[in-house]
Amino acid sequence: MNTLETSKQIVVTLDAGGTNFVFGAMAEGKPFGRSITKPSQAHDLDLCLSTLIAGFNEIIEALPERPVAISFAFPGPADYRNGVIGGYLPNFPSFRDGVALGPMLEEKFGIPVYINNDADLFAYGEAAGGALPRINKMLEEAGSAKRYRNLLGYTFGTGFGFGFVMDGKLNLGDNSCVETFCLKHRDYPEYIVEDGVAIRAVKRVYRELSGDERDLQPKDIFDIAEGTAEGDAKAAKESFATLGRVAGDAMATAVTLMDGIIVIGGGLTGAAKYFMPALLDEMRAEIATMSGDKLNRVQMRVYNLDDKAEFEEFARGNSTKIKVYGSDREVDYDPIKRIGVTLSDIGASNAVSLGAYLYAIDNN
Repeated sequence: MNTLETSKQIVVTLDAGGTNFVFGAMAEGKPFGRSITKPSQAHDLDLCLSTLIAGFNEIIEALPERPVAISFAFPGPADYRNGVIGGYLPNFPSFRDGVALGPMLEEKFGIPVYINNDADLFAYGEAAGGALPRINKMLEEAGSAKRYRNLLGYTFGTGFGFGFVMDGKLNLGDNSCVETFCLKHRDYPEYIVEDGVAIRAVKRVYRELSGDERDLQPKDIFDIAEGTAEGDAKAAKESFATLGRVAGDAMATAVTLMDGIIVIGGGLTGAAKYFMPALLDEMRAEIATMSGDKLNRVQMRVYNLDDKAEFEEFARGNSTKIKVYGSDREVDYDPIKRIGVTLSDIGASNAVSLGAYLYAIDNN
């Protein structure tokens, strides 16, 4: 993975929303030049593709030199390796039958085109310039020898996005389908977990618990929890705590298989004070064997890395010296396996943009 200072090459980017396309460019991991916003015309394939070409054209023509690539996230299922977008895309119904978007743009502009899932790029950006280097720097400053190389990135917002970076490499899988949104819901196993960890989940649970039929958004429910808006404060707090428990259950499954730092981003992180305790409690829960033994659900100790006292314990560990059999040599040994959860401090949008830029530089 590139560091942020290694390249001054320009990469053209796109923030692809169902309502608007925002075109731009990046160099040295930062926005470069002006951005352009155009209606996405998502209902009409010809208009949508024409808009994409026109927007990229405008950006490229305004640049002082030729960009090395186009790189962006596109919502919904896709064959990302081959740049084909298709399947169930509520915001882009005209793409449902499959559109070879990457190959079309490569043919038009004559440069490589990289399309990825937004949560994958979020994780990639956090691993390069966000949570992972931040936590490792904090460990170094604390005098700890422990360092982390793997990162699980989650986005809490319209959906429940997931990406995984291992040893600096973005794990795309063999089918561009590294996902956790379709795991079973903790409380309703016949439904997907995303129905418990998304904006719609917070709204639904608050409505069910409070009987309040107003069309409230998570920010409104947060204000009710804070006591600054009218409503059922207990139900508001529980709606976020429920999200935390459901998310924690899914994360416990994922981190058991993938073993790395967890970073959370997205619009719902503003309510972390209400969902994080429940999320951590769920990850720290016990599970039983059929013989009656109890063991931790997650085999590593789970820490809240944004809590000063917990981070100090996380960094300290229990390092000791043990002798190498048959010699006078000693080696360091820390028997405490541990991982941590942290909130993004660079923001999901910035992490996605950074991930898109670095993915293009690293793969060009």
